[in-house]
Amino acid sequence: MLGKLAFRNVKRSARDYLVYFLTMTFVTALMFAFNSLIFTEDIEEMFGVAGMMMALVGLATFFIVLIVAWLINYMVRFMLEKRSQEFGIYLLIGMKKKEVARLYIRENALLGVAAFLIGMALGVLLQQVIMAILYSMIQIKYDIHMEFNGSCILMTVGCYAGCYLLALFRSGRRFRKMNIRDLMEAQKKNEEIKESHEQLKKWLFPASLLFLLLFALFIFLGGTQGAGQVLFFLVGLVLVIYTFYIGLSSWLVCYIRRRGNGIYCGQNLFLLRQFSSKLKTMSFTMGTLTALFTVAFLGCTVALMFSDYQNKLLETKFPFDVQIYSDDTEDDFRDELEIIEDTAKVLEVFPYHIYANVPKEVLEKPGKTKEADQGANQVNVWLSTHLKTFGDMYLNKDKSPNLKKIEKDSEEGSFYCRYDTYMKLSDYNRLRSMLGYTTVSLKEQEYLIHIKERLRNEVEAMKEEITVKGDGGELHFAGYYTEPFSQDGHNGGDYVIVVPDSSVSSLTPYYAELAVDLDGEAPVGLGKKLDALTEPEEWELEELKESEGDEDEEAEDDTDFAGHKGMEGNSCCGSDTIVVMSVTNMVRDNLIPEMKYLLSTLIFPCFYIGLVFLCVALTVLSVHQLSDSAKYKFRYSVLKKMGLNRREISMVILKQLVCYYLCPVLLACVIGGSVSVFMSGKFIFYTGIHSAVMYYFGLSFLLFFGIYGLYFITTYVSFRRNVEAEL
Repeated sequence: MLGKLAFRNVKRSARDYLVYFLTMTFVTALMFAFNSLIFTEDIEEMFGVAGMMMALVGLATFFIVLIVAWLINYMVRFMLEKRSQEFGIYLLIGMKKKEVARLYIRENALLGVAAFLIGMALGVLLQQVIMAILYSMIQIKYDIHMEFNGSCILMTVGCYAGCYLLALFRSGRRFRKMNIRDLMEAQKKNEEIKESHEQLKKWLFPASLLFLLLFALFIFLGGTQGAGQVLFFLVGLVLVIYTFYIGLSSWLVCYIRRRGNGIYCGQNLFLLRQFSSKLKTMSFTMGTLTALFTVAFLGCTVALMFSDYQNKLLETKFPFDVQIYSDDTEDDFRDELEIIEDTAKVLEVFPYHIYANVPKEVLEKPGKTKEADQGANQVNVWLSTHLKTFGDMYLNKDKSPNLKKIEKDSEEGSFYCRYDTYMKLSDYNRLRSMLGYTTVSLKEQEYLIHIKERLRNEVEAMKEEITVKGDGGELHFAGYYTEPFSQDGHNGGDYVIVVPDSSVSSLTPYYAELAVDLDGEAPVGLGKKLDALTEPEEWELEELKESEGDEDEEAEDDTDFAGHKGMEGNSCCGSDTIVVMSVTNMVRDNLIPEMKYLLSTLIFPCFYIGLVFLCVALTVLSVHQLSDSAKYKFRYSVLKKMGLNRREISMVILKQLVCYYLCPVLLACVIGGSVSVFMSGKFIFYTGIHSAVMYYFGLSFLLFFGIYGLYFITTYVSFRRNVEAEL
């Protein structure tokens, strides 16, 4: 009996809650598809950083479970209030409260189980799409195959069932406390509009707009001036999101009361009364939806930023097929070449040196002769004190360079080496030839600087403030070059000074490099084989521990081992801050897929969060309007009796839904757009990527309104059908 009644009730209310059902189906599919990334064994075997994908997708799932739990709890409570009179009648005709509660639980269970089963079927297909996209991004062939991991299914079932059981448990407790009178009046209480102190509360609206303006000025002009200011604006922003709707509804009520001229245009009075009453009863919900829309905007923007970096800049970071660093200037790279030649066809091999402008004895014992150090790191000092990346990090209060801090950081292997990095012209041209660039020429008394393209506009004044000397005296600046040149620790950090070969005799080899050009792609695992040469054997570790005292054990963990080469001592990585890549053995065809996978560990969870949050927010908007469509039948029938035809009524419905739908979206666009554009500007500046500052938010906006349009059209068609059925 109860089963048949529950099934009939689900069918009857399917039209009103179809959007909710479809959203839960889609969320289930997304949850299963993205959870499968955590348990994919193929990925774990290919990359050592596979744990990052597991951690970040797991973290995203945690936040999504919270939001889905809120959605289910909200919808279960909402349906209970909408059907409270029906349940009250069940009690009046003799049904027991336990039976009514059991009926309600069965209805929700039927709805939830149906959405879950369909969602799992859709999730299997979506899993193949996501895996195909991931493998395509990391440049690995993917053969479509169905994979049913027990742990993945169990995790999805656990998250989904946990959200539903918690919501049903809370609603069951609430239902048991209600009597017949409470049930019969529950819907009326939800419709009550309490208007009090409207003249005072209406000022929250302009105050919220003023705070949003101050927030925009803060992030674009002031920036972060301390943790206190940031916390103040974040707390204020959360409060503004919720008080904005209280102020807007009160402002509309006051406008209607004073009979503003706008209320007499067309059906504005009807629309304004509808809209203001809706804001009154849903101010907290509208604030929550705005927060969800904002997070969705930000999640999609971050995902698009790193996706753009992956497509445009990542490959330029590794211009050579193979490049190897050694702090031993006498290294002949014999072991490395043996491994490379055994596994790949070599077209060209070129070993060379990076130089420093200090005597050999100073290079071996830095700081021993302070006089010799002077002028040997002038470019490093200039960059550390002039680039926007560093700000005031290396400046004293009087704006003079903080040489002690620069020296300390360079000794610890920070942004730049201890000494400026030089290269001779013949080596430079040989490397340019390997990369397919045109060769350059220098006169005997000239030098050039090869620097990262993103820094080119910031270093224009540097040529006037540094002095480069050769064997015959001071050299003259001949220009900047900015092609991709592996300047994340190999050919210098950010820059390298190129001088004529005749001027190298006064320089000292600083560290050694090996560049290799291969025929075709490098074999998988070549980088790991080269890295194995720099890893200490177990007997070396034991011998090292036995020879050192207890006080030095921690320090020795961070130092290079005798007989092994690594990015220690002379190492630097340049001023990159968002995506930093500094490796001893750089194998292009091994590193690019691994870096793309690493970036994907951020891209996929951000898209995941953005899509789910967006769908959850739009579901609440749609279900509210569709559930209220029965109530609006009478109101629109009155408009028809007043002379409005079907076409005019359809336009009123459209205007009502547009106002209702756009209100939380527009506020989210202002907040999310401001933050997104700010983040995009910083991302473009720090990475040097060539994209417009509005590019990422614009794409997020298009994606957002594509999904928004689907929900809006579905809601509009269903709402109009429900209303016009009685006209």
